[in-house]
Amino acid sequence: MSEPDPEARTRWRDRAARGIPLRAVAPNAVTALALCFGLSGIRFAVAGEWERAVATMIVAGVLDGVDGRIARLLKGESRFGAELDSLSDVIAFGVAPSVVIYLWSLQALPRYGWLFALAHALCCALRLARFNAQIEASQKPHKAAGFLTGVPAPAGAGVLFLPIYLWLATGMDVFREIWVVAPWTALTAFLLASSLPTYSWGSLRLRRGVRFGALVVIAMIGAALISAPWETLTLLTIAYVLAVPFSVRSYARFRRLRAARPI
Repeated sequence: MSEPDPEARTRWRDRAARGIPLRAVAPNAVTALALCFGLSGIRFAVAGEWERAVATMIVAGVLDGVDGRIARLLKGESRFGAELDSLSDVIAFGVAPSVVIYLWSLQALPRYGWLFALAHALCCALRLARFNAQIEASQKPHKAAGFLTGVPAPAGAGVLFLPIYLWLATGMDVFREIWVVAPWTALTAFLLASSLPTYSWGSLRLRRGVRFGALVVIAMIGAALISAPWETLTLLTIAYVLAVPFSVRSYARFRRLRAARPI
């Protein structure tokens, strides 16, 4: 076996002495913070503070959405950060929401209620495992077209909480009933583990004439989230779920157009 290059060892020692640059730590700190907020949702759920439990999950989703962008902005991407992000997603958007929804409703269904909660956590883990397994794959038709495969983990947690949004918005206990929550949990688990193409930010294109109007709509949604959070989250979640068939149709149209192009 050949001896290591002395110059390479010197460069490695120099990098180790300088330490890890701050730009590599900042996005990982945001990911860890998202994990802490997700786990805090369990703490509030155990205490029966459902509004705080859901709110912490929403904050975790926002932090998860910005950590990758911070990493790219600061050029601090790393394999460690990618692994930490996946582990954080499984816990914050798979395990924690499952415990919350179980404590809120599913525990009223003896034995089988926990199975529905487990289905959400398991499908979230399977989705992220599939994503990690394909991260180096050269053929990713959905990503190449600007679509995601299945519902992402943070969105899946948000969709799972739709019955809670409705309950907080209306005060009607019907949304807490097992026959409402259990099927909805099963549907959410299916969306997480499915291979359905779903819209991503990369697949959305705004025409020049509607950009100003889009800014107004975003500002109004932000104001609505402050003044009427549960009603607004209900409408946003329903709109997202209803958009899934349209995303499937859009991807099918993309495939037809690509197949029709001359080679």
